[in-house]
Amino acid sequence: MRKFFIVSIPIVTIICFILIMLSGNYLKNSFSQNDNVPQLIQVLNKNISDEKWEEANSTIERLDQAWNKIVRRVQFSLERDEINGFSFTLARLRGAIKGKDKVSSFSELSEVYERWNSLGK
Repeated sequence: MRKFFIVSIPIVTIICFILIMLSGNYLKNSFSQNDNVPQLIQVLNKNISDEKWEEANSTIERLDQAWNKIVRRVQFSLERDEINGFSFTLARLRGAIKGKDKVSSFSELSEVYERWNSLGK
């Protein structure tokens, strides 16, 4: 029985670690309405197109809150550079929205969308 535990505990531990490391693509998906990043990106795209800057400001704050929820779930399965890159792009997008710069906002929003799609791959 002792030999069984000596062999099985490390094997089970390694399998658990592997599952955690490979779960980033699944864990980035939304589990509630509050962390639906693709939907918030679409809403933000519409707000910027219509030049509704106050609504875009509130939407970028909701997007930032959703990202903070998702980071807690995926922090062990994604690379630190991917997480930081997405956060920095959100910060640049926030600045472009506050500056009411439509061209920069669309540029940063496109980068946010591409970074979101490449997370966990």
